Amino acid sequence: MPALRASFVGRARELALLDDALTGSGAAVVHAVHGLGGVGKSTLAAHWAATRRDAANPIWWITADSSGALAAGLAALAAALQPALAQLPQDQLKERALQWLATHDGWLLVLDNVTDPEDVQPLLAHADKGRILITSRRASGWHDTAEPIHLDTLAPDEAHTLLSRILTGAGTRPAADLDGAAELCAEVGHLPLAIEQAGAYIVQSGITPRAYLRLLAEDPAYMYRRAKEGYDSQRTIARIWAITLDRLTDTPLAGHLLRVLAWYAPNAIPRTLIGTLGSEPAVVDAVGRLAAYSMISATEDSLDVHRLVQAVTRASDPDDPHRQSHDIVRARDAAVTCLNAALPAAVDTPASSSAWRRLIPHIDALAQHSSPETDNALTAYVFCRAGVFLQHQLLNPLAAPHFERADRGFTRELGAKHPNTLTARHHLARAYQDTGDLARAIQLYQDLSDDYEQVWGPGHAETLILQRSLAQAYGTAGDLRRAIPMLERVLEAQESLLEADHPDALTTRHGLADAYWQVGDLHKALSQYERVLTVSEEVLGPDHPDTLATRANLAGAHASTDPDRSIDLYERLLTDQERELGSEHPGTLTTLSGLARVCMVKGELQRAIGLYECSLHAREKSLGAKHPDTLLSRSSLGLALSAAGDMSKALPLLQQVLDDCLECLGADHPDTLTARSKLAEAHTRAGNASLAIRTHRHSLAETERVLGKDHPDTATARHNLAVAYTLAGNTARAVPLYEQTLTDRIRILGADHPRTNSVRVILAKTYASAHNYQRALLLFEQAWREAERALGDDDPDTLSRLRDYATAHLQAGQPALSIPLYERALKDSTRLLGDDHVHTLGIRSNLATAHQSAGNRREALDGHQRSVAECRRVLGADHPDTLGALNNLANAHAQAGNRSEAIESYERLLTDCRRVFGIDDRRTGLVAANLAATRGR
Repeated sequence: MPALRASFVGRARELALLDDALTGSGAAVVHAVHGLGGVGKSTLAAHWAATRRDAANPIWWITADSSGALAAGLAALAAALQPALAQLPQDQLKERALQWLATHDGWLLVLDNVTDPEDVQPLLAHADKGRILITSRRASGWHDTAEPIHLDTLAPDEAHTLLSRILTGAGTRPAADLDGAAELCAEVGHLPLAIEQAGAYIVQSGITPRAYLRLLAEDPAYMYRRAKEGYDSQRTIARIWAITLDRLTDTPLAGHLLRVLAWYAPNAIPRTLIGTLGSEPAVVDAVGRLAAYSMISATEDSLDVHRLVQAVTRASDPDDPHRQSHDIVRARDAAVTCLNAALPAAVDTPASSSAWRRLIPHIDALAQHSSPETDNALTAYVFCRAGVFLQHQLLNPLAAPHFERADRGFTRELGAKHPNTLTARHHLARAYQDTGDLARAIQLYQDLSDDYEQVWGPGHAETLILQRSLAQAYGTAGDLRRAIPMLERVLEAQESLLEADHPDALTTRHGLADAYWQVGDLHKALSQYERVLTVSEEVLGPDHPDTLATRANLAGAHASTDPDRSIDLYERLLTDQERELGSEHPGTLTTLSGLARVCMVKGELQRAIGLYECSLHAREKSLGAKHPDTLLSRSSLGLALSAAGDMSKALPLLQQVLDDCLECLGADHPDTLTARSKLAEAHTRAGNASLAIRTHRHSLAETERVLGKDHPDTATARHNLAVAYTLAGNTARAVPLYEQTLTDRIRILGADHPRTNSVRVILAKTYASAHNYQRALLLFEQAWREAERALGDDDPDTLSRLRDYATAHLQAGQPALSIPLYERALKDSTRLLGDDHVHTLGIRSNLATAHQSAGNRREALDGHQRSVAECRRVLGADHPDTLGALNNLANAHAQAGNRSEAIESYERLLTDCRRVFGIDDRRTGLVAANLAATRGR
């Protein structure tokens, strides 16, 4: 028996299988343990046999890698059984051994490293009373000889244990440095022989596993063949597999095929990626031979190769005839050719998406294992097409490296101005833009704009598309003053060159609508979306993905001004998308999230939460837990939960989103900035004032660092910090931030942009709460005038600003100035919203209060009496606004000296408040106090 290895670990399943099969009595049982060279077949057999000595007698080990070696081993058995016969010729000794085995039972033969199942057939014909255990690299040929047991690599924890035992000397060197041990085990694919080779080298050299990893990366060929002093050089992984390939020299395609497979990912390699390497029979034969020797695993439609086999096969070695440099280069080029032949023509159909997903891991592996300096034009084309698919799947962080490789390859092989080079760079700029690297994107677009004009001409369709991309990048960067005129010029040129219904022109008009929406010009945005939708439905059809996308943007544009219409549009669109695209299509899930967002605007929080949960579960299933869209859904759900007050769920969820964004997307990605902002907003809602302020300050610093001082998102981050200070009661810190935000938004978005006006109103209210009415009134008036100029008299926002301005005069002690403003607001509200709208009822009550403050008793009493009557009719007698109107009427009576009417009103109001609010409610107590005071007077 060979010496046992003290470092033997794991293999509980295989040992149990051998126990079940090879113990007990009865007819001969033959099992063949097969697997890749270096996987530990002989070690397993020796360990099992040595630990089962009580169950078998004798146990005899034969190295049976040829028929001659098997005969010699049997002859040695006969000599061991009967030493007096040792001088007989080998053939006679072999026959004596066979006779002995045929007439005795209870013995165990281990036939190690059998190459050909035919070699053991004569033995099996005679030896039918004992047990035979065979080890072999051959995975096939045992169907009528032995029961096969496949031996795989170690489990990760077993591999780590094996390396640890070697490095620590089974506990004799407990201080051994294990840094990098797990990574090293993974790098060598948990192959026992590779771990033993690495461990022995590390111990001899006095280095760490991480240092060995660095050496392996620098010169893999040297490390794969290198052993420690005194180590059997034939037992290194490089030599083991070279011996295996020596046996396949009668099938030349086998070696070439293995070298081609070395450039792909190790698992699920489609057979289409080797189909062009030779005739179908030749390829099938080569695959069969490699699989027979466990160099690969084969199924009907795919192949697997151990990652370490690939790594060794890619590493050239002048001393190994199977790893010559020119053969490896030839194999790499063949892998590129096979990949190119397998590329689907389209990137946006369900069938092509499935094919692309099978190919992408192998294109990624080619990119990882090959140097950019070796890329030819075909390699660059494969990378570019892969990038286009990934970009279409919204996986721009994964697409950008492929576009960078394509750009370098095309530039070197075809020139910087070749159309393929320009196309790859255009896609690269878009990938930078979509991953938030706007500075690089804009610079690349600008450089490309000059190149396109030189190559195509200033008015060419391709040049116009590039200019549209540049304009959209400006818009993403917040430079809408530059983006909108550029988009308008591009649209005009495209409609002149291509006609208005051309897809390129429609795309530009759609982008222009997005820009109008961003700048707050909703009228223009809606007009453009509706025009695009009309043409899309006529030219592309109502169910075309572009038509559906336009409907989604139209629904979103209505969200702030007409949420009910927005919900209706989203619901109808969702039904159509589920029918045409499926419930898990990215477009369908985007619509689902849009619908949830509008429900948030309307205050339908529980419905919004349910929709966000649906979207999140679907994206986790189809895209994975860490996809940017999945993180966005999770973030939106967290914000909805926080709005609903469920902070115990919201805060951990939003913190996890931020952590995932930092890990997957990086600190500079726009989604990471948004995630931090939403977490800060949730802390503000939860009342965690100090934590909210700290998180908002971090958010502002990061946003300003990444996007710059002039980006709208920076102004928003500053505004959110100001809100946090306000809620914490620190008005002194809040006001300068609001002022700076207002200045920034006027500069970036314009004085009449809705987001500018919203800051103006909040700042005005902050000044009013601090009794700085002079500054507050100036801001309220500006907010009203800007809304009137931007939106017109018939917009609800204009009406709200007018009411704010009137209320500020009333709070400032100027009721006479507030009365005409309230009268105008009441007239406009009645005309726009109707007599029964809650805003109309509120303005009527405000007007009555203004008359009361101005000393106009009759107008005040008449106004309050009508307000009570209207509230009862519209809202009901028990509505809080109705009770508030009755309280105002009672106060007016008391102020006018109508003591009995005031007491009667307070008494009726107190009864209602006790019934509606309860006797302990603050409002009930206030009415009781007013009643007591009035009675006292």
